[in-house]
Formats: sequence, structure tokens, C-alpha cells
Amino acid sequence: MSQIKPGQTVPDFSGQATSKINFNLSDYRGTPVLLYFYPKNNTPGCTQEGKDFRDNYAVFEDKCIKIFGLSRDGIKAHENFKAKYEFPFDLISDKDENICNLFDVIKEKKLYGKVHMGIERSTFLIDANGKLINEWRKVKVKDHIAQVLEAIKVL
Repeated sequence: MSQIKPGQTVPDFSGQATSKINFNLSDYRGTPVLLYFYPKNNTPGCTQEGKDFRDNYAVFEDKCIKIFGLSRDGIKAHENFKAKYEFPFDLISDKDENICNLFDVIKEKKLYGKVHMGIERSTFLIDANGKLINEWRKVKVKDHIAQVLEAIKVL
């Protein structure tokens, strides 16, 4: 599985998103994009991560950075999750894992002694020219927003 590395141009991809958006990365050329992958809607870590991005949304807006969350949940579940926590950004559904595979975030995970494949919490910052300029893998929610806010200061 190839993995996009910082400094490389991210290939265009598309997916269905909340707010009836058909997301295409190419539509955001000229604008930085922050894409965060999370395992599942309405779980404690995923909810907190979304709330952290929500609560700091003005900082991203000031830098003209568009935020999108992404998981394998369907659009209806995403719409409910977005509304419940008043996320000001859209969520992309990747049920077929095409985008997850592009970013190589599907990993073997263990839960209660059982092994399954799931999304490894990861965040990617793509500049206005479509280049990957920063990535965070194996994200721990507690310190993540501070790390991302520090990284975007230079934009």
C-alpha cells in the first residue's frame, strides 16, 4: 500500500459529505484543507476530537483552512453526529475505504482481544497547492488540537 508522504501532491479524490456536498479535493485548490480521519461517530474519543476542532474553528477560518472529518460511517449517521455536536464543518463518508486506503489509515486493531481492521486516528494538512505539508498518525486526542494549532501558525 503506497502512502502519501509530506511534500508530495495529494491525488484528487472524492466522496459524499454532509450538507449534500460531493467532496472533490480539486475543488479546494487555492485553499488549505485539514482532513482528519476518525474511527466512529459518537464514540468518546471521536466526539472529543470533533468538539476540539469545532471549538477552535475560528482559528482555522482565520487561516482560510477548510476542515473535513472522515470515517466509514454513512451520510445519515454523519448528518446526525454533525447536528448533535454542532460541527461547523462537514464530514465525509468513506464506506468503501477508497480515501482511507489512499492515506493508508486502515490498520489492524485489537478490541477486547479480537483483531479487526479499522481507521487509525490520523490528521493530514494539505496546502493550497494540494501538497501534503503535515501529517499526524496514531493520534492521541488529548494533545492533538494543540499540535495542529501550533503547525498552522506558519500558514
